[in-house]
Amino acid sequence: MRVTPYEHFLRHAHAIKLAGYGAILLVGGAAPFLFPNFMFQFAVLWIFILFALTWDTLGGQMGYNSLGNIVFFGAGMYISAIVQIGLYYDVGEYTAHYGAIKIDFTPEQYFTGLAVGIGAAAVGCVIFAVIFGRIVFGLRGPYFAIGTLGVALAAGELVGTWEWVGAGGGIALPVHPGEPDERAQLFYYLSFVSAVLTFAFLKWLYSQRFGLAINAIRDDEEKAEGMGIHTLRYKTIGWSVAAFFLGISGAIFGNMIGFVEPLEVAFPVITFGIFMVVMVLLGGKGTLWGPVLGATLFHVIKEATWTYMLGWQWVALGALIIVNIVFFQQGILGWAQGKWPELFGITVDEHRSAEQETR
Repeated sequence: MRVTPYEHFLRHAHAIKLAGYGAILLVGGAAPFLFPNFMFQFAVLWIFILFALTWDTLGGQMGYNSLGNIVFFGAGMYISAIVQIGLYYDVGEYTAHYGAIKIDFTPEQYFTGLAVGIGAAAVGCVIFAVIFGRIVFGLRGPYFAIGTLGVALAAGELVGTWEWVGAGGGIALPVHPGEPDERAQLFYYLSFVSAVLTFAFLKWLYSQRFGLAINAIRDDEEKAEGMGIHTLRYKTIGWSVAAFFLGISGAIFGNMIGFVEPLEVAFPVITFGIFMVVMVLLGGKGTLWGPVLGATLFHVIKEATWTYMLGWQWVALGALIIVNIVFFQQGILGWAQGKWPELFGITVDEHRSAEQETR
């Protein structure tokens, strides 16, 4: 019996999947050497992938569409900056506009502060997630989305009035002591590793009881509670996981930029905050690879429009969103799963499908 290429692919799907993982790691690790002039763009790509993966934890897997996840990104920036500076200087004097002290970080101080700052950003954002979760998870549907949006907007405005961290004038982070190329490579690999770890951890987490529980919340929260699922606990854990990795990404991005400002850099609700949602919708909600695919395509389109359509870039992105919502509501990966379910390990009951079509 002749085996078709399609059947051959299905038989070797696991090996092909492992080869795909290896290829991504290989290309990701070699990107700074293959494309040295685009390290910043590739670093932002990995951060966007992390954005999409963490947003989908609530928005796709759990059905809670948050518009305030960006608050953890900004909080991670500020926590990291405060720790990095506060280990060696008084933060209030450091941020004084009149230049109260001379800024001088040794290589040891810089790298120690960076490592401790990233860790503190992750832990601090988890604490914020637990606190805010107790408040906003009393809301559901559009009220939850608006509530989280309000938290994000308020965070930017409040930090903008906090003189100790520079208020609206922002805060400059410690300067990397090495060469510019070394600095670019450092933050590229930090972005790359953080995105890979986020993907690997979520892949494992979704395969556990946690994945079944949050999918049950998405399908019907009342029934999930009736089945004995502690919904508030799982929602808080999901948001805390997202906050943990977003805090890391904020600390990395802040240091990569070198300057933290509350509205445009730390809490950019109308840009990065919206991008998170659009990337997941483009790739496919509630899937593991959908956010990765959506983030990659979105970043390529964004870079192309910002480069060749300057002045019209928002029009192009708006058109992308409209096409996505009208023609691909389930996202690219969701559309592909419906068209070729066997490729994704989805079993279709042909007899039942035929009955449904005749009704």
